[in-house]
Amino acid sequence: MVDPKPEGPDAPAVPIGRRSAPRLRLSLPAQLVAVEKVHTCILLNLSRTGAQVAILDSMREGEGAILRCGLINNFAIITRSEFGLNALEFDEPLTDAIVLEVRRYHENFEEREKRALIETARKWVTGDTSDDRPI
Repeated sequence: MVDPKPEGPDAPAVPIGRRSAPRLRLSLPAQLVAVEKVHTCILLNLSRTGAQVAILDSMREGEGAILRCGLINNFAIITRSEFGLNALEFDEPLTDAIVLEVRRYHENFEEREKRALIETARKWVTGDTSDDRPI
């Protein structure tokens, strides 16, 4: 029989493996706000401690940026950059509530986008210009 969790001085102080928190797989539009440029990207996965984004412009490892997506507006450091994918580590971990809210946002994202597109098409067909923009 295997001891399920070692305790005492022999217990590992750091989680084993590459990740310190479970990842939530996503596909949401986001922004990385760096010193030189605001990069449009896709948020591919998210955890309390970091994220992975797909981006056209490469960023350097060690570079800092603010990740913006839904409720997320956190500073992060690029820890890995390869083939258009960038791994980020947050300066301060996200709360569980923020991660869960982003999950809910992702679950309804496609339906909201579809409804918005249908509404835009309806307004165009009917000639409705009541979108509160100045003419």
